[in-house]
Amino acid sequence: MLSSLIFDMDGVLVDSMPYHAEAWMQVSREVGANVTSEDIYEIEGANHRLGLQWLFEKAGGNIDPAKYDTILQRKVEIFTSIADVKPFDGMADCLKAMKNKFQLAVVTGSERVTVESFMDKFFPGIFDVIVSGEDVHYGKPYPEPYLKAVDLLGIEKEECLVVENAPMGVESAKRAGLYCVGVPTYVSPNKLSQADIVLKDHSSLTDYLYRHLPDYSQ
Repeated sequence: MLSSLIFDMDGVLVDSMPYHAEAWMQVSREVGANVTSEDIYEIEGANHRLGLQWLFEKAGGNIDPAKYDTILQRKVEIFTSIADVKPFDGMADCLKAMKNKFQLAVVTGSERVTVESFMDKFFPGIFDVIVSGEDVHYGKPYPEPYLKAVDLLGIEKEECLVVENAPMGVESAKRAGLYCVGVPTYVSPNKLSQADIVLKDHSSLTDYLYRHLPDYSQ
């Protein structure tokens, strides 16, 4: 029986990835390793340190690992200064309805201070468990983030479903042995082909979730 719902944050709960992409592009130019927005969306979901490593390798950059912390601080600084993040339409009301029946969790590669800020602002009191990029050693696409969420929720794998919008996030959920719903927010649907089901958009997602409520009628 379904008892829990687990959500990625960026691109599923809040429309934030364009600002993350711009911040990464700016900081990459500052260190001489130019990346594109498409590069960012391809590795969306990875924690910052792992994402940084992959991005600069893909761009052919040769970045001293000793500089990672400074670069990451700069990225967060840029993101904070430009971001005008908002929740996707309908998600807050949908989550409030889901809260009456399910345990809810967030699994994201973002840093905890950012996650908690968005949750407090847009979805206060909604989530029972938060797993941030800082809470795991191996972030998405490795299974550790979702396995940690299942453990913290105290459930069996068969009792939950995951909502993801990024290829690495879908891979992480499936490697953890979980049912995964894909929403192609920033990438083409075929990029999420590993998901068990790929929906069209957030309107389709909220409708899909409402259908899990016993009193839902269209």
